[in-house]
Amino acid sequence: MKPIELSFEFFPPKTQEGVDKLRASRAQLAKLSPKFVSVTFGAGGSTQQGTLDTVLEMQKEGFEAAPHLSCIGSSKDSLRAILGAYREHGIRHIVALRGDLPSGMGEVGELRYASELVSFIRAEHGDWFNIEVAAYPEYHPQARSPKSDLDNFVRKVQAGANSAITQYFYNGDAYFRFVDEARKQGVDVPIVPGVMPITNFTQLMRFSEMCGAEVPKWIARRLESYGDDREAIRAFGLDVVTNLCRRLVDEGAPGLHFYTLNGAAATKTICERLNLKSV
Repeated sequence: MKPIELSFEFFPPKTQEGVDKLRASRAQLAKLSPKFVSVTFGAGGSTQQGTLDTVLEMQKEGFEAAPHLSCIGSSKDSLRAILGAYREHGIRHIVALRGDLPSGMGEVGELRYASELVSFIRAEHGDWFNIEVAAYPEYHPQARSPKSDLDNFVRKVQAGANSAITQYFYNGDAYFRFVDEARKQGVDVPIVPGVMPITNFTQLMRFSEMCGAEVPKWIARRLESYGDDREAIRAFGLDVVTNLCRRLVDEGAPGLHFYTLNGAAATKTICERLNLKSV
C-alpha cells in the first residue's frame, strides 16, 4: 500500500434510505483508514441538526469527523452556539466555509467571508479546532480575478487555517500551478486536492456549472457520446480520475479528499487501483 492521507466528504441524509446508504458506504470506506471524514452543512445552516447528528454517529464509529460550517446568512450568536455544541461533543476538526445564501434569503449575516469565520473561530476557541478551508485551483466563480481569488485564499490561511481542501478539478496543471502561486505568497499549510469521481454525466455538468469547476472538453464530449450507457460512463470516469489521482500522488500532493456523494464504489475502486491506504 502507498501511504497517503485520505479523507472523504459526505452529506447529511434526509431519509431512512439515505441513512442506510451512508452507513453502508462509510463501512466500505472505513477499510481505507481515512484520516478524517467531513460532513456538509446546508446553506444558512439548513442542515445544522443533520450535520451534527451525522458527525456524532460517525464519531461513535471511530472516525475523526469534521463538520462543515458556513457563515453566510448566520449571526455570530448562532455560529457561537453551533461551535459550542461541537466543542461539547469533543469535535476538534472543522471545515470553515463562506457558503451560499439559501434561496429567498436576502441577509448575508454578520460574517461575509470565510476568512472572517476563521478569525471568529480562533477568537472564540483559540487552537481547539483544526480548521480546514476551501481553495479554488480554477478560481472561485464569483472571484473578480485570479489574483483576488488567491488573495482571498491567503487571507483565510493568515486568519488561522491549518490546511486547505480544493474544489475538484480534472486538470492537474491547475492544481500544481495554484499550489506554486500560494507558496510564493508565503502559504505553507497543506493544500489537499479535492477529487470528484465521475459516475453521472448530467450530474457532473450541473455541479461543475454551479461551482466553477472546468470539465475539459475532451472529457465532456466522450461522456456525452455514451448517452445512457451507465457502465461506459463509469468505466471511462474511473480511468480518467484514477490517472489524475496517480499524477497528484506521484507529484507530491499531501493527500486526497474524495467527494463521495455518499457512495463508496467509485472512490474505493480508485484507491484500490492505486494501492492507496491512508497513513
